[in-house]
Amino acid sequence: MPRKYDSTAKFLRPDPKYGSLLASKFINCIMQDGKKSTVQTVFYDALEILRAKIPDTDPLEAFSTAVQNVKPIVEVRSRRVGGATLQVPHEIKRERQQALAFRWLIQASRKKKGKPMARKLAEELFDAYNKQGTAYTTRENTHKMAEANKAYAHFAW
Repeated sequence: MPRKYDSTAKFLRPDPKYGSLLASKFINCIMQDGKKSTVQTVFYDALEILRAKIPDTDPLEAFSTAVQNVKPIVEVRSRRVGGATLQVPHEIKRERQQALAFRWLIQASRKKKGKPMARKLAEELFDAYNKQGTAYTTRENTHKMAEANKAYAHFAW
C-alpha cells in the first residue's frame, strides 16, 4: 500500500558549512525539540575534534567512512513458523542501513556520560572510523546473529 505523503528526502537541503546531504540528514536525526542550530554547533564541533584526532583526513570524509563502517548489511527479523518464532536473516535496503547506522551512532554517543555531546559524538565517530566502539559492536552483533540463524534464511520470502 503506497504511503499517503511523499518522502521528505526531496526537501532536504545540504548543510551550510560542508554542503553535504549526509551531514544534513545526520544533523536532523540528532535534533531534538527542533533545535537545529544547537545541533549544528555540536556536529561541527565534533568534526573539528575529529580533524584534530585524524589530521591527514578531511573530517567529512572521516564522518562518511565512520557511517559506512557502522552500516549493517543483514539483520534478523522475527517470523512465526508453525508454533515457533524464528529469527530469519534479511538483507537491508540502503536507506534502512543508513538509518540504523545513524541511530546506533547517536545512541552510543548519548549513552556516554560526563562529557559534552560534541566530544562524545567525536569519540564515537573516531571509534567507528577505526572499526571499534559501541556502534560498530552493535553492527557486529547484528551480523553474528544473522550468521547464526542463516539456517532459517529459506523462510525469508
